[in-house]
Amino acid sequence: MTSLERLCCAPRCAGFGFSPSVPSDFRTRRALLTTAGAAALTAWLTPAAAQFRVEVTGVGVPQIPFAVAPFRVPTAAPQDVAAIVAADLVRSGQLRQVPGGVAGLDEASRPDLGSWRTQGADALITGSVHRLADGRFDVRFRLWDVVRGTDLGGLSYPVSVADLRLAAHRIADYVYEKLTGERGVFSTRIAYVTKNGERYQLWVADADGENAQPALTSREPIISPAWSPNGAQLAYVSFESLKPVIYAHDIATGRRRLLASFRGSNSAPAWSPDGRRLYATLTLAGSSQIYALDVDSGQAQRVTQSGGIDTEPVFSPDGKAVYFVSDRGGSPQIYRMTPDGRDVTRVTFEGSYNVSPAVSPNGRQLAFISRIGDAYRLRLMDLASGTVTSLTDTSADESPSFAPNGRLIIYATRVQGRESLMTTTLDGRIKTRLAASGSVREPDWGPFLA
Repeated sequence: MTSLERLCCAPRCAGFGFSPSVPSDFRTRRALLTTAGAAALTAWLTPAAAQFRVEVTGVGVPQIPFAVAPFRVPTAAPQDVAAIVAADLVRSGQLRQVPGGVAGLDEASRPDLGSWRTQGADALITGSVHRLADGRFDVRFRLWDVVRGTDLGGLSYPVSVADLRLAAHRIADYVYEKLTGERGVFSTRIAYVTKNGERYQLWVADADGENAQPALTSREPIISPAWSPNGAQLAYVSFESLKPVIYAHDIATGRRRLLASFRGSNSAPAWSPDGRRLYATLTLAGSSQIYALDVDSGQAQRVTQSGGIDTEPVFSPDGKAVYFVSDRGGSPQIYRMTPDGRDVTRVTFEGSYNVSPAVSPNGRQLAFISRIGDAYRLRLMDLASGTVTSLTDTSADESPSFAPNGRLIIYATRVQGRESLMTTTLDGRIKTRLAASGSVREPDWGPFLA
């Protein structure tokens, strides 16, 4: 087995760990995330029975200052909608919350915008939560432009108690788009894998890490979750057959079907933008090569033809290019090719180890993991200029994935000795830690939902 096979394939086969070729202290020497001059921007968000806590650190510029007046709510409302909205907006890195608030305002109130302007807010959110006769909740809000003194609109969401968080995320999406001109990602979902003892679980959660629901539990490793373009399915690799095989899991029904169980290894699934093909790494020809799988028929067609190891394919958003990792030049580097395997071009040149490519939704940036000394760090390349920027100070980053609006990247790392999921803005200034118990890895950010 070559070095790339050990580094890119074996880690995912060896009980959720890393390759033996990686230094033995790799798991214990992941540095505490620090940001020079960083300031905490929001408190811990800790709903009862939540699996995650959300902490935002760092200072980004410029940021739009906003305020959220306490919503009018019934006694003992099961979710603090206003707090969820505020946490979402702060986590984006584009907005900052102005403290304070006046109780008694709702979406029908005409607030004294002058007082809010004095407090430094450019925007104000008011709202209410009322229980309906059928047991559901009616969540209402209104957004105010404090500077211009204008009403920016509002909506009403009649939802079940289980969807109160979703209503809050949709409010945050509305506010974010009105204030920034870009679509918000707060009502999207993430997938990730945990290992607790001998149990592996594939999870689907809200974009803030809350409301996590298990999609699969197994005593054998689960790796490489990948969202389908429409968000209806997750492809993943399971070892329950005592070798890596690829399944597709239907999110709505919980049903799954086998997509690839060819001779040898089946790993690293990646959907084409039209959802009709799945590119994956197979060992049908001996070494790991990239194949195109027809999702309906399951037929496989070889794409790469190198004498080395080719793995970790990922499509560009327009479907015209595939980025992948190969050791054909002597060390693991990222390459680009057409979907039929032609016009192969090397993309990364700095350092001897660059893996885990992720392309931004606009196709302009490439996130990836580089080995820098003994550290494995998240980096970002501007594909037009080739300029590379390091986004983290941690030393064991892996599995980057862009938010569907391209403004944030989620990745796995170790913070304060714990396996964690993090998000970062593209300038690396603001980071959010989603801290869970056990070993948490392999995040993938889902697409926008219709």
